[in-house]
Amino acid sequence: MTTLLDLADIQGGILRAYGRQGFPKARAFFLTVRGDGREGRAFVEALRPRVTTAARWRNPHRGEPLLRTRNPRLKDVARAEGAADYPGEVKLLKPKVTLNIAFTFYGLLALGVPIRTLRGMPDEFIDGMAQRAEILGDDPFLKARDAVWRDSEGDTRVHILVMLNAQMNPDGTPVPELETETKALRDLCAASRGEVVLLPGTGPDGADFQEMSAVLRPGETGLSPTNKEHFGLSDGFGDPVFEGQFPPAAEELRVIGGGKLMPDQTWAPLATGEFLLGYPDEAQEIPGAAMPIEFSRNGTFMAYRKLHENVESFATHFRQQGARYATIHGVPQAEAEAILRAKVVGRWEDGIPLQAAPTYKAWQEFQAELAEARAADDKPKLAALALRYTDFTYRDDLDGTTCPVAAHMRRANPRDMLDPHVTDKDPKAGDGSALVNRRRILRRGLPYGGPDQGGSGTDSGEQGIIFLAVCASLFRQFEFVQQQWMQYGLDFNVGSDTCPVIGNHPKGDPHHDPKLVVAVDAASGTRPYICNEIPQLVEPRGGDYFFVPSMTALRLIGTGITDPT
Repeated sequence: MTTLLDLADIQGGILRAYGRQGFPKARAFFLTVRGDGREGRAFVEALRPRVTTAARWRNPHRGEPLLRTRNPRLKDVARAEGAADYPGEVKLLKPKVTLNIAFTFYGLLALGVPIRTLRGMPDEFIDGMAQRAEILGDDPFLKARDAVWRDSEGDTRVHILVMLNAQMNPDGTPVPELETETKALRDLCAASRGEVVLLPGTGPDGADFQEMSAVLRPGETGLSPTNKEHFGLSDGFGDPVFEGQFPPAAEELRVIGGGKLMPDQTWAPLATGEFLLGYPDEAQEIPGAAMPIEFSRNGTFMAYRKLHENVESFATHFRQQGARYATIHGVPQAEAEAILRAKVVGRWEDGIPLQAAPTYKAWQEFQAELAEARAADDKPKLAALALRYTDFTYRDDLDGTTCPVAAHMRRANPRDMLDPHVTDKDPKAGDGSALVNRRRILRRGLPYGGPDQGGSGTDSGEQGIIFLAVCASLFRQFEFVQQQWMQYGLDFNVGSDTCPVIGNHPKGDPHHDPKLVVAVDAASGTRPYICNEIPQLVEPRGGDYFFVPSMTALRLIGTGITDPT
């Protein structure tokens, strides 16, 4: 039975990945509330009518399905067949700018939310991200955080996050409505008489907001956003799919590779309660939450993380490793580098998974097949190719000869790899992805900085990703994946090896050489390749845990009438 969501009560950034839906520009504002909270509540109440919900909208400028992007997407397949790809009825016109709001624990406290309500909040949310640094592996980088996070205490503690996501002009600049909304936000702060303050200290220049932008490329009518990040890798594939997120026809397609793998090897949507509070989760339970239930239902939690990318180290490492690999295997340097990047990530640089194209030659053939289908406007072929981006398991690659067992993508979503019965000859004798289903997260966010946004493109430059992890349990989902699968390798039989992309790679540690083993078929007679001496590629620059309330809860917060009884 399909779960029907109250879309008008859910904030829009939960169901929608704005960056992939025509909002390639964004700003994040961090605010603190002073005084007795009265002005803070007035601020929230004034902002509430402008908050973007998950209600369905009409987009008059949406491109032709399966032809509007370089890579075909599953979300376009249903639309190409004439079916709706989003739940609910059209109520609105797509806005130029979206606005959403979230709160830290201390923000809710400063706004006067009753203690009897707040005591129902989970421990990790109450602690906040900085207090969980050792769990997350952030402790070596605490001093490198932006000032807004280093100074987040007392009357400069981050209480409120306001996110603006905007459409883009053909020249790559944000639409003017982004500046209009920014001014309106500043005016609301000014009207609070100093009791709601925009906090400076973001980035090296100490700005009072975090600027974000998709990586751009030249298009037919100007600049176009891409799904690349600053390492040159494609992102945004394989986000989890849960009940109620899509109408039936679209859900049937989107669950393939995005949902949970059932014991009979079919795909099904994950439980709504894994991502929204107040619904049954994969344990078929509705977990305890902050009371009253109206305060929690249709809300969720979010980890905001600023992840700096050392792009120069990334390029240098793969250039050096590529030269060695090329010499050993007798292939061109460019081919060797592309192979190693794919092995480390789990996908080729354009997003095609190794399971769909195991070799460099197979990747080239896939690209040729895709180009031919695009040139012919062959939508059935494009739809079939779109499925190959997500429709795969690891049952036939347990030794990692196609995709290394410790590759980033395989760590983030092991699919059926951890099934205790995965080696059984009968594929239907196991449990599918049961051990993984409660560890999934919705990934949101955008890149920041980089050469086309005023950055230098060096390690010391200002570039990276603003990573937003949305889930119902920060501890069970986000923190587990970060600690156990990214900063540790025992579940993948690689000991203490961390994720080759976002894991910690301490320099000069005699007991630990950060590496990835590129396995080979034992019958091939060749040796595995060890991609060693991996430098620190990603460094956290700060962040915190936020509660993303429903519109109902936002009204309770703004009016100050939350009744925990």
